[in-house]
Amino acid sequence: MPKKKKQEPYPLPNELIPGDWFARLTREEVFNDDKPIEIDLGCGDGSFLIRMAEHYSDRNFLGVERLLGRIRKVSRKLSHAELTNAKALRIDSNYAVNELLPHGFASRIHFLCPDPWPKKKHARRRQMCQLHFLKALHSLLEENGELLFMTDDLPYYEEALEAQRKCDFFEPLLWKEGEFFYPKTDFEEQWVAQGKSMNRLRLRKR
Repeated sequence: MPKKKKQEPYPLPNELIPGDWFARLTREEVFNDDKPIEIDLGCGDGSFLIRMAEHYSDRNFLGVERLLGRIRKVSRKLSHAELTNAKALRIDSNYAVNELLPHGFASRIHFLCPDPWPKKKHARRRQMCQLHFLKALHSLLEENGELLFMTDDLPYYEEALEAQRKCDFFEPLLWKEGEFFYPKTDFEEQWVAQGKSMNRLRLRKR
């Protein structure tokens, strides 16, 4: 007779489960301390999130991901690494940004290697090119907070630059590779190995 698979606890210690999915969270419900909070929007397998949390122990990190399998994997990794300054939230990014996450609570938002939606008919799904999405990200940032965007897709990057030029609520900053500790995401590692280059955009809240 096959052994029964051990039941995994739910939620895992590093999973953030809102008490009310239809009300905006408070900062204290996300992290109940005064450390700066950074968001990894679309955290994938959690590689970037974990390395950042390990390196910056004086900061808190929230990984947002809509896929259950990924978020459980990230939560297990965080638990095994005994990281108390990082949590994972399973939810769609649009809903998290527009409806759930607290206003003015994040010092940085990392939006790295999102789906570029290369087909013309899907262009409206490129979130970094939508002013209403940029405004929603802006509202989550504290004063002088930063939005860091990265993609290997040049057309998406150029379109995001054009959208940024049309808005007056972000100020562009220089972002040189190696300027500060910034580990590669799982997608970035794959693409760099294929000889692709990354396009970076760093914005500060006005």
